[in-house]
Amino acid sequence: MRRQKVLVLYLANSALDAPTVAWSVYDGAGEALRMAGDQDQPPYPTGLAALKDGWRLFQASQLNPHARGEEFDLAYLKYEFWFEQLVEVAS
Repeated sequence: MRRQKVLVLYLANSALDAPTVAWSVYDGAGEALRMAGDQDQPPYPTGLAALKDGWRLFQASQLNPHARGEEFDLAYLKYEFWFEQLVEVAS
């Protein structure tokens, strides 16, 4: 039986080799229970490192320009990349 693991990386800019600035991990296989803030270091330093480790990229945020006057707004993390891994689990 297969289950999905999801990795969300927020990068410093739109390039996959940009540094990871925030992340979330969701383990549908139930192998690890994760909570926000439970790690000091990201699971991967870049999105490219996740790809090289076998994670599949399935979504990246649209690259929309900031509205005039909002170029330095830090209210959200703009460069969000979603990855998945399918893992086998015992049924």
